[in-house]
Amino acid sequence: MSGIDGIGGPRGSRGLRIVRVANFVTPTSGGLRTALDRLGRGYLAAGHEPVLVVPGTAYDDRITEQGRIVTLPGTVLPGTGGYRALADRGRVRRLLDELAPDRLEVNDRTTLRWTGEWARRARVPSVMVSHETADGVLRTWGVPPAAAARAADRLNRRSAWAYSRIVCTTEWAEREFVRIGARNVVRAPLGVDLDRCRPDRRGAVPRARYADGAPVLLLLCSRLSVEKRPGTALDALEELRAAGVPAALVVAGEGPLRAALERRARARGLPVRFLGHVADREALADLQAAADICVAPGPAETFGLSALEALACGTPVVASASSALPEVLGDAGASAPDDPAAFAAAIRTLLAAPEPARRARARTRAELFSWDRSTAAFLRAHDALTTEGASR
Repeated sequence: MSGIDGIGGPRGSRGLRIVRVANFVTPTSGGLRTALDRLGRGYLAAGHEPVLVVPGTAYDDRITEQGRIVTLPGTVLPGTGGYRALADRGRVRRLLDELAPDRLEVNDRTTLRWTGEWARRARVPSVMVSHETADGVLRTWGVPPAAAARAADRLNRRSAWAYSRIVCTTEWAEREFVRIGARNVVRAPLGVDLDRCRPDRRGAVPRARYADGAPVLLLLCSRLSVEKRPGTALDALEELRAAGVPAALVVAGEGPLRAALERRARARGLPVRFLGHVADREALADLQAAADICVAPGPAETFGLSALEALACGTPVVASASSALPEVLGDAGASAPDDPAAFAAAIRTLLAAPEPARRARARTRAELFSWDRSTAAFLRAHDALTTEGASR
């Protein structure tokens, strides 16, 4: 269904200039920001030239450890907690013409889908990375399932036609493209920093700091927005405490629902600490290791980097059965229907297992997902040469 048949090799013997375009990236972003950073570093290590184009408050152009980053003024999207989008198509188009990419990689399947048409006209092989399922996001916003599926199919047909390839991070995310018969879909999982995220970070001091004396510490590491369903974590905590489980919850993340969630916790007398965005990645890893269970209630997650980080730290995860996370978790966690009582029951089941065994399973599962392997998979999607280090 792609307008360009396949992706050719690099021009000459030099590496490829891989221009990556993304919306919804801010200093407090989570998984997408992490993925862009690690893949950019991987492309550099493989001998390529990554250039990332993102929206911001003002123009900027700088060289970083993940390659060149060009920031264009972006339009603030109301109700998103500060997310911006590249709304000036003319300026983005001129920048793409100037950059003259060998490959285009797009990380927004909605407002940036027009870039696929630019790439077709410029005869630049292009990849769209599907970071979420269209019908899943529509359902979380209240669109009836049948209508959401029809709208998603229309969107996905246009995307599959516009881009050379569609990259999906899980088989779950790939299904909606298989449903429409797209033949240009490839799989490329994301990765986790196995050196930073380690079980031996678990210590008494960070645990005492966050648990406030509670024997069971739960963690929600998520953007606080509608599609992530953060309220399920609070409701599950209430279910647990009603059943006699002395649990507390720490919420690491920011978003438009934070104030409402804080009011709900206070009104119900729930032991919940809201940390906001945790910018210090070392402190975040300490927190992920200190928790007993990480909760991931988002029903439209197509991979779940924060959940994978928790696994690498030795912390099992309870995830929405509607999402792709059960595929990522394997036997290192549990899945539950999108219901607080079901989440509470899954948490109790995991807690019933001996702690050393459940933490060892979590780490073993995470070790299947390295950023080296992820980078190699993304470069294969671009038909880009990889170095030995990037192909491990």
